[in-house]
Amino acid sequence: MNLFKFHHQPSSFCISQIPLPQLPLSPPRFLSLPISPVPHEPKPSLTFNAVSFSTPPSILPISLSKPQPKCKHFRVSETEAAPVWSSEEEEIIGTSTEFEDLAPDGVVFQKTLRLVECSMFAAVSGLAYFLSNSLAIENYFGCFFALPIVISSMRWGVAGGRKTTVATTMLLLVLSGPVKALTYLLMHGLVGFTMGSLWRLRANWGLSIFLCSIVRAMGAVGYVLISSFLIRENILALITINIHASLTYMLTALGISSIPSMNMIYALFGTLVLLNCGFFVFLLHILYAVFFTRLGMKASLTLPRWLQKAI
Repeated sequence: MNLFKFHHQPSSFCISQIPLPQLPLSPPRFLSLPISPVPHEPKPSLTFNAVSFSTPPSILPISLSKPQPKCKHFRVSETEAAPVWSSEEEEIIGTSTEFEDLAPDGVVFQKTLRLVECSMFAAVSGLAYFLSNSLAIENYFGCFFALPIVISSMRWGVAGGRKTTVATTMLLLVLSGPVKALTYLLMHGLVGFTMGSLWRLRANWGLSIFLCSIVRAMGAVGYVLISSFLIRENILALITINIHASLTYMLTALGISSIPSMNMIYALFGTLVLLNCGFFVFLLHILYAVFFTRLGMKASLTLPRWLQKAI
């Protein structure tokens, strides 16, 4: 019977040619790791090559390959990066800094103002002394020669008064020579500097008058010694001899036959010089106090009560 007859046909493996739906292949995704100071080598991964469906699955080739990283690893430094400024921002910052320096309360503005004022005070004082000597009117304006130094000391402190004194002396050294410069320094410059410094420190008037009188007396003695050196004559000895002769004549006229010693003459001479300088400095204190009060600087002065009531 043909129903039970087996036909031995060669076995074959047939694949239909109906195209299978292809899935969209997405690019390989890599695990993003945080950037570390030392770059790590990527580990090998298994990737399958695209194989057509016509080959048997038993002979699918397996290949080992390293994925090519798309981004390079950079070493990140621990220090912060310096800010980068554009030219416009730098100009704005420089302009604001200049405006801060030129402000009325800025350090540069105050230093410049102090330098200018000290120079002007020194010029006024030096020219006034130079013209007074040239016109022989020094005795009439001698009380105003120390005023610029006192004003500079009151406004800018002890350093301002010192700079004004030195600048005035150097100016007179150029204009009139060393003799006039030393004369101004001994008779007016040191007195003005001492008075301005003591007033700036709000010292008592008694202490100020006493110290300024000593400075003025020492300056007068120094001026006499310089004049003696220049004219080759001992002026101090001449003064003491004349005082001795005058005192002896007065004692003889009074019927006293004693002759004073030279030590007594020296003590009398020093006392007279101190009294003269004391009265001069006292008048300077009153004159300058009135002048500063008219300038509106009364709050910076330490005046005695009787003078405050009088002013």
